[in-house]
Amino acid sequence: MRVNVIFIITGLAYGGAETQLVNLAIKLKERGWDVQVVSMLPPQAYINELKSSNIPVESLNINRDKPDPRGIFRLAKIIWRERPQIVHSHMIHANLLARFIRLFTPIPILICTAHSTQESGKRGSLRIREIMYRVTDSLCDITTQVSRFGLERYIQVGAVPRHKIIFIPNGIDTNRFYPSYETGRNLRHNLGLNDEFVWLAVGRFEEAKDYPTMVQAFRLILQEYENTILLIAGQGSLKKEIEQYAKQLHIREKIIFLGVRKDIPELMNVADAYVMSSAWEGLPMVLLEAAATGLPIVATNVGGNGEVVLDGESGFLVPPQNSKALAESMLKLMSLEPDERRKMGERGRKHIEENYSLDRVIEQWEILYKKLLTKRGFYL
Repeated sequence: MRVNVIFIITGLAYGGAETQLVNLAIKLKERGWDVQVVSMLPPQAYINELKSSNIPVESLNINRDKPDPRGIFRLAKIIWRERPQIVHSHMIHANLLARFIRLFTPIPILICTAHSTQESGKRGSLRIREIMYRVTDSLCDITTQVSRFGLERYIQVGAVPRHKIIFIPNGIDTNRFYPSYETGRNLRHNLGLNDEFVWLAVGRFEEAKDYPTMVQAFRLILQEYENTILLIAGQGSLKKEIEQYAKQLHIREKIIFLGVRKDIPELMNVADAYVMSSAWEGLPMVLLEAAATGLPIVATNVGGNGEVVLDGESGFLVPPQNSKALAESMLKLMSLEPDERRKMGERGRKHIEENYSLDRVIEQWEILYKKLLTKRGFYL
């Protein structure tokens, strides 16, 4: 039998969770599964990629600032119409919505994926959300976490019982992200870069990414190593604030704010090293991408970062919200001989190939899907 899978996500934008969902949907479609995607918010990205793979995309057109109950009825209508065997939700709002919808729609199997170690909102609603996970846990068949650290935390805070949660990591296409000197050299020239040491950061300008700490650390670096540049790709509600902060520190000319980029694989090859200053994380796609590209990495030791960055082998891990520690490790990496940095990058790529390749992760999802389908009496 052909199995119909509906993915539900809070929104489609250029973020790690969204990228993972899109990769999963496209790969499953290639392997013969019927797939469609539902976005709670109006989609901002990936529509063309999904439609080019013949994956329908629907939006509930929910307004983030003005919740509208009509979105709930739109989702219920979609599920009654499509009668999926599996609904697979991603991120806190979609997870809770899918659980609620299951009370009055036919959903044989519901899988909820958490993409962060603490799914806190802008107004600090972490504990409330963890309680909501616990209260609604009986409405889903299994919760999955993208990092082992996140899995253990969800169990410890009582959001999910141990027998109802499993670890399935994010996956990365190592055929798309790989070291390419020629690509990096050409784009580096187009960006007007010469012999500077180039740091790269990719991610949305939101509280979790803690860009103020990164900017502070970079200011300290410039005091000792002036011939360096920081590239930051991404958008977000705090972007203007961070740009203004860089001006206040008199280092704005040393930071290039690139905005949203669709050439991340090429951009990774421009950099000499990758930096992440997050205050909290799940299992960041950009760290997987950087490691797969062979970049040595300096990252905060939060969430699943320590599962991607092998401390002292493929990069360095530092405490969060500590600009001095971040700067010291960045300077330490910069002081290494180029050959040693290259070896760190090679160790990082090998680690990704062995543990996070997209095909291996897709196989894990297929095993879980088939196990749950068999348990529900569906014969494949």
